[in-house]
Amino acid sequence: MTQALTQLTNDIKACRICENHLPLGPRPVIQITKRAKILIVGQAPGTKVHETGIPFNDPSGERLRQWMGIDSLTFYDRQKVAIVPMGFCYPGAGPSGDLPPRPECAEKWRTQLLAHLQDIELTLVIGQYAQKWHLGNRQKNSLTETVKAWREYWPTIVALPHPSPRNNIWLKKNDWFESDVLPTLREKISKILLE
Repeated sequence: MTQALTQLTNDIKACRICENHLPLGPRPVIQITKRAKILIVGQAPGTKVHETGIPFNDPSGERLRQWMGIDSLTFYDRQKVAIVPMGFCYPGAGPSGDLPPRPECAEKWRTQLLAHLQDIELTLVIGQYAQKWHLGNRQKNSLTETVKAWREYWPTIVALPHPSPRNNIWLKKNDWFESDVLPTLREKISKILLE
């Protein structure tokens, strides 16, 4: 990592900007180096990720790695994969899952952090908050419509539903996702990683 990125990463790890809103306290979780070619943009860490400090170290991560067609060793290789969620800390639980990522995080850190990622060839935007930031007015009226329009963002961005087991019903209702999107996604990732 460059000195500037190292300093920025250290500043993020020390961040306390929304500490009063975090039920488990701050523990920013990111994975980044300047050389990464794939960027994964999730929403915010869950409780297990908060405990371990390892991004996507949960059933959602297992499914995401399966979707990508890569193993854990590749997924956690910082030289290949950057993981920069919309919120770096666990935001707390809501009535139907975790709360949205804290907005302060993206406002304070996101633009300057992404400026260091000059080699990214593919960005996976997972869930509506990531899609809103990265797609802007190209985002559709619903997550399903956005994911279904994946060819509009291809080949540099792929919009994905959250890989959480809570989305099993969505996956069953939208079987085109596994048959149309995932094979193309895996092929693209394989090519990027072989370069």
